[in-house]
Amino acid sequence: MKTLTALATVAVIGMTASLAHARDLGPDEALRLRDAGTIQSFEKLNATALAKHPGAVVQETELEEKFGKYLYQIELRDPQGIEWDLELDAVNGQVLKDHQDT
Repeated sequence: MKTLTALATVAVIGMTASLAHARDLGPDEALRLRDAGTIQSFEKLNATALAKHPGAVVQETELEEKFGKYLYQIELRDPQGIEWDLELDAVNGQVLKDHQDT
């Protein structure tokens, strides 16, 4: 029983720690970072994502700071109705993740 309790405690601490390292940035902070040149423009980031899936439409975007990095997350829907989740480095525009939403 002690082992089970210890494992549960470790799991909760691990989940809490990972949450502490990621935070969503609000519109004001996102615009401040863009205007300061810290991150790329949202238009450029969107264009990079859309180039991976021609004809797709942006469904949702989010800027997040995780482990000191600015990540731009974007959800797309392509002409066939398939949804895609992409994650870009908001500083240099590199595509970090590109996978079909399940």
